[in-house]
Amino acid sequence: MPDVLSAPLVVEFPFTRSLGPVQSAFLTGLRERTVLGVRTGDGKVLVPPVEYDPVTAEELRELTEVATTGTVTTWAWNPAPRRDQPLATPFAWVLVELDGADTALLHVLDAPGPEAVHTGMQVRIRWAPQRTGAITDIACFEPYEGEATGESTPHSGEFADPVTGIVTPARLDYTYSPGRAQSAYLNALSEQRTVGERCPSCRKVYVPPRGACPTCGVATAEQVEVGPRGTVTTYCIVNIKAKNLDIEVPYVYAHIALDGADLALHGRIGGIPYDQVRMGLRVEPVWTEGGRHPDHYRPTGEPDADYDAYKELL
Repeated sequence: MPDVLSAPLVVEFPFTRSLGPVQSAFLTGLRERTVLGVRTGDGKVLVPPVEYDPVTAEELRELTEVATTGTVTTWAWNPAPRRDQPLATPFAWVLVELDGADTALLHVLDAPGPEAVHTGMQVRIRWAPQRTGAITDIACFEPYEGEATGESTPHSGEFADPVTGIVTPARLDYTYSPGRAQSAYLNALSEQRTVGERCPSCRKVYVPPRGACPTCGVATAEQVEVGPRGTVTTYCIVNIKAKNLDIEVPYVYAHIALDGADLALHGRIGGIPYDQVRMGLRVEPVWTEGGRHPDHYRPTGEPDADYDAYKELL
C-alpha cells in the first residue's frame, strides 16, 4: 500500500459581531477597570453578564458592579501554553467567582506551579497595561491574601466612548490525512495524471475517489485513469476577490466532468472571457511548472458536448 499523505492545515478567520447594551457595558467596563454583572429577578448576579435569564428567559438589564477579587472554584494546569494564549509561561485555567457575583468567570491564573493552586484560594485581577474593551483587558488573575473588597453595587453601565463591536480571531490548527484513496489521487496529480476509483457494484468511476462508493456503500480499490479532457456541466461567475488569492475578478469556477468519470469535480476556467463560458464547453487542464495540481482548465477548441452526454452529472 502506498504511503498515506498528511499535512498540517490551518483554518483561520476573523469573527465580527456587534454588542448589545449589556455586553457593551461589560467590555467597556473592563477597559475602565470595572467589572459589571447583571442581576436576575431572583437577585443573583451573573458575571459575565447575559442579556436573558438562563432559567426564566427574562430580559436582564439591571447592571451591578462586583469586586476585582474572588475565589477559585475549580482549575486545571496548563504546562505548555499555545500560540496567542494569555500567558507565555505555564499557568492554570481557573473559574473565579468574583466577590459579589453568583457565577464564575473563566480566565487564567499566573502561578509558579500546580502546587501553588487550589480550589478555594483567593485571587485578584491583574489588569493589562493597555486596555481596549475586551476580555483580554484582564491580563490574568494572581494570588491574593487580602480581604474581600466588597459586595456588588448598582451601576448605570454608562461610559464615555462605549465599545459597540468586537472582532475575535478564530483559528483551528490540525493535521489532515486524506486517506488511502485520495493519497493515491494526489500523488497521481503530481505526475499530471488524474486517477479515480471504480465501484465494483455499479461500475461508476468516482473522481476524486473516496475509498467507497457513495451510492452503493461498498469499498472501491480499482484505479481508473480519466481525462485529462472534460466537459463543463455547471459554473458560476466569481465577482468578489478572495484574500491572498492572486486571481483577478471576475472569473469562472465550474463543475467539470472529466472523460471517463461519473462525478464532476471543481476547477477554474481560464483562457476564455468569463462571459463566454457555457455548459457543454470542452476543456483541458493547464499545469504550471512544478505544480501538483492543474492551475486551471482552458477550452480545447472541440465542439461543445451534447447535453445528453452530461445531463446526469449536473
